[in-house]
Amino acid sequence: MSKGGNEFAVTEGVLRHGMPYMAFGTGRPLVLLRWFTPDHANPVGWMRRSELKRLAGLARRFRVYSVGRAPGTAAGATMADLATEHAEALQAEFGEPVDVLGISSGGSIALQLAADHPAVVRRLVVVASAARLDPAARVGQRRYAEAVLAGRRALHHMAPATVVNPVGARMLGAAMWLFDPLARPKVPVDTYNFLLAEDGFDVTERLGEITVPTLVVAGERDAFYSTASFRRTADGIPDAQLILYPRTGHMGVGSNPKFVGDIVRFLQT
Repeated sequence: MSKGGNEFAVTEGVLRHGMPYMAFGTGRPLVLLRWFTPDHANPVGWMRRSELKRLAGLARRFRVYSVGRAPGTAAGATMADLATEHAEALQAEFGEPVDVLGISSGGSIALQLAADHPAVVRRLVVVASAARLDPAARVGQRRYAEAVLAGRRALHHMAPATVVNPVGARMLGAAMWLFDPLARPKVPVDTYNFLLAEDGFDVTERLGEITVPTLVVAGERDAFYSTASFRRTADGIPDAQLILYPRTGHMGVGSNPKFVGDIVRFLQT
């Protein structure tokens, strides 16, 4: 048992370009591209404990490399630029194609990676993400990014795209406004530049170029993306599979009881 109550020993380090990662579990490598986090660093405290708990089911079957974005994201960087950094880092670390699982913003990078650099991806899993941001998500992220850069409270701008129900979104927004000081990015410009890169992300017209086996997993009540966006993404990728969990929102996909089994079956096929 490692420090913090996690059942796996955890190795932390950096890949090429300074990408932070945590590795734990046993088995074939599974590279997980993290959901959006305020800092381009490995999580600490309760966020670290939450991530390890969330990924424990996968770590019982795979050696999970949970990879964050490199610090120092340049102004004007595109998702293609970030995908190239990831491709170089994965090639240097593993030297062969690996399974890649991208969640939310990590799914954006994963899709761009598979389209631009298919030689580094063995199988692709896209979770709670699609070929481009839906309008509500784009607006929320842009407002969040601008507030972060200006040093203002920002987290509440993400609430409308996090919860489908308007009343729930208002309540969550109030809670996020209070919580914001505890989740401020340490390097706001990194956060701002990354979110602008995702704002311009769109591989809709290139989905047919993704040739690796692909699974899209999402929730039917996702407020960031419509079910139509998930279907359009899966339909555009040759032979891709789509799993939609009922009564599940953006943040709940990874907690669905079927999630780990669905991922394992796909990756072990």
